[in-house]
Amino acid sequence: MCSNLGFSRWPSTHLLLLLSVLPLVTSSSRPQWILQRIPAVLPLQSEPRPAPLFLSPARLDVASQCDPECHLKAHRPEDRDLPQFLAYQTLHADGRLSETAVGIYGLDPNPNRSSEKVPRRRKREIFGPDGRYSIGGRDFALKYPFSAAVKLSTGCSGTLVGDRHVLTAAHCVHDGKNYVKGAQRLRVGFLKPKRDSRGAVSNLTANVDAAAQSGKMKFQWIRAKRTHVPKGWIKGNANDIGMDYDYALLELKKAHRRRHLKLGVSPPSRRLPGRRVHFSGFDNDRPGQLVYRFCRAGEETSDLLYQRCDARPGASGSGVYARMWDAGRRRWERKVIGVFSGHQWVERRGASQEFNVAVRITPLKYAQICYWIKGNFVDCREG
Repeated sequence: MCSNLGFSRWPSTHLLLLLSVLPLVTSSSRPQWILQRIPAVLPLQSEPRPAPLFLSPARLDVASQCDPECHLKAHRPEDRDLPQFLAYQTLHADGRLSETAVGIYGLDPNPNRSSEKVPRRRKREIFGPDGRYSIGGRDFALKYPFSAAVKLSTGCSGTLVGDRHVLTAAHCVHDGKNYVKGAQRLRVGFLKPKRDSRGAVSNLTANVDAAAQSGKMKFQWIRAKRTHVPKGWIKGNANDIGMDYDYALLELKKAHRRRHLKLGVSPPSRRLPGRRVHFSGFDNDRPGQLVYRFCRAGEETSDLLYQRCDARPGASGSGVYARMWDAGRRRWERKVIGVFSGHQWVERRGASQEFNVAVRITPLKYAQICYWIKGNFVDCREG
C-alpha cells in the first residue's frame, strides 16, 4: 500500500515526529560529519566545441551493457586517467558549448577503493510495499528540506545546493552522446502555493490534492544559464564507466530565495545514522506531488551507493542526503552526499540482487562541484 503524508490523511504532528526521530541516536553516540582535506580540481583551459543539435529525446532511465567483471575493471581508473573524466563540458543558454581541461592537486596517493562488483543498470523499481510518502500541506512541501527539491523541465528532479545552483543527474540533460531535447532551454521548477483571487495564499493541501487528481502542479520556473557535465559521463557511455559520473550542475539565471542543502563528502554507509539515506523528488507515477522516501543504505563502491529506497522515473537527479552532527557548528546538518541515478542488478554468489543506486560524492567530485558553485578552490578545501 502506498503511504501518503498530507494533511488529509496524516496530521502535521505525525510527520514532524517522524523527521525528529530520524536519526534516532543518543547524545553520546551522535554520528558526526568528519571534515577531511579536499583535493583541488582546477580548470586549465577551455576551448569551444560545435554547438549541439539537441535531437535526442530526454531519457528518465539509463542502461549499461557491461557485465559485472568488465564493469569492475572499468571502475578502477589510474590516477593519470582522472583528469580526463573530471574534465567537463559547459552548455550555455545561447547554445554555445565549451570543454574545459582540469588539473588535480593534493590527491590522496592511496585512496581506499572498493573491490565490490558493480552491476548493470536497469529501470527503477518498487521493492515490495510502496514506502514512499507524498508530501502535502504548506507546512511541509514549502519548508526545508523538502523545499530544496526542484523539478527539471526535462522530467527529472534536482536539489538546490547554492543560491543559483541545482545538482541533478547527467542523464537528465545528456544521453552520453548528445544533449537531449530541451537542454538548451532548460528550466527549473519551484513548487509554489497557489493564490486566490484576492492574492492570498490559499489552502495548499486542497490545491495539492486537486493538482494530484488533475495531473498538474503549480511551479515557478527559472531558466538555466549554464549546465556543467563531466566528461566521465560523456566518455563513460562509450567505455561503460559512465554511471560513476552521472551528475551535473545547473547554474540559474537568477538567484532563488530558498534555503539550499549543503554539499558533503559521502561517508561510508556504516557511519550513516541508522545507515539511512533520504531523498525527495517528483516521481512521474504521482503527478502533482512531491515524494519523500528514506531507507537503509546497502553495499557501496568507491563511487556508487546501493539502497532499496522505492522510486520511479522522474526521481532521477534527486539529491540523496543524510543528517548528522556538525561538531564545529554544534548542530545537526543535512548534507547532500549523492545523486539518485537508477536501478541495478548485483551478481553475488551465483544469485542476482537488485538495488536502487546513487552516485556518491567523493572528495574529487566534491572539489569539482564545489568549484562550479564557488568559482574558487579556497572555499572548497574541507568537505
